[in-house]
Amino acid sequence: MSHFRRPRFGSTFFFTVVAYRRRPILCDAAVRLALRDAFVRTRIRLPFIVDALALMPDHLHCIWTLPDGDVDYSSRWSQIKHRVSYACRDLYGNRMVTTAQRRRRESPIWQRRFWDHAIRNEEDMERHVDYIHYNPVKHGLADNAGTWPYSTFWRYVQAGAYSKDWGGTDFAREMSFE
Repeated sequence: MSHFRRPRFGSTFFFTVVAYRRRPILCDAAVRLALRDAFVRTRIRLPFIVDALALMPDHLHCIWTLPDGDVDYSSRWSQIKHRVSYACRDLYGNRMVTTAQRRRRESPIWQRRFWDHAIRNEEDMERHVDYIHYNPVKHGLADNAGTWPYSTFWRYVQAGAYSKDWGGTDFAREMSFE
């Protein structure tokens, strides 16, 4: 059995979660609604704050802040993925499920694991929030961050962190997000 190194400190994390075989289904209305409901229901039992999020057709990026001393984001992702898979099982069915997935009771909506990164400081947070909001532009899905409907970009505009056309400016295009 694999043992993954997970942080034992800090409370703010960046995640990338990918659809199974990178199928472009995550922006479908049913998945979006199921994902929203899964976030709400999971946060009741296991609280966390969504600091930033961008939902792309085949993956999502987000930053969460967990309560002090709590680093169990794996349980939260497990519940969210399960709720979405259960809610969307009839739409995306089991036709792509392998024998091994069936044995592990996995669904064809999500890749098994996710990428995580502990946010180290304020600069790291800013870089990752920018990366999240610029991602639709980077993938050619929007001319600027404000034209992509599935992100927290407008929350940051209202707070004064971004201008309305951020992400479409020459300055943003020249930024390095690698």
